[in-house]
Amino acid sequence: MEGSFEEFVTASGGRLLRTALLLTGERAAAEDLLQDVLERVYVRWRSVQDPQAYARTAMTRAVTDRWRRAGRRPREVPLQDWHERAVADGAVDRAARAGVVAQLRLLPPRQRAVIVLRYFEDWSEERIADELDVSRGTVKSQAAKGLARLRELMGADEEEMSRW
Repeated sequence: MEGSFEEFVTASGGRLLRTALLLTGERAAAEDLLQDVLERVYVRWRSVQDPQAYARTAMTRAVTDRWRRAGRRPREVPLQDWHERAVADGAVDRAARAGVVAQLRLLPPRQRAVIVLRYFEDWSEERIADELDVSRGTVKSQAAKGLARLRELMGADEEEMSRW
């Protein structure tokens, strides 16, 4: 592995925090999750070939483990209002994505995880199924239900959502 751990955190920290935030739905939980994962990456730094992939996988597994430890379907943790503050640059794309993120909090945790991993992280259905320890059919149905619910919540058609 070339480069230092500090360079990795500087380059990838923001993206990893965004993924953690989308997976957990709460800033404090996302920061805790990312901190735990970065500790794991640091300990194994010399043996990790792709630290970003390792970190994303570790985050996904940690969130899944948390669901399983609860012994029941996890309660939904809503995103806070301050997650939706306008960005200083005022870009139209960011405004549209803020709307999507705001609606993600209304999805059940498993649907939210599938949507985040499939459409924000661009993971394959097979990889998501492996990471969440569910069948590929479950991933497909959760993605379909999640997208349908997002469309319903946002009053958007497929063409409009494909631009996000």
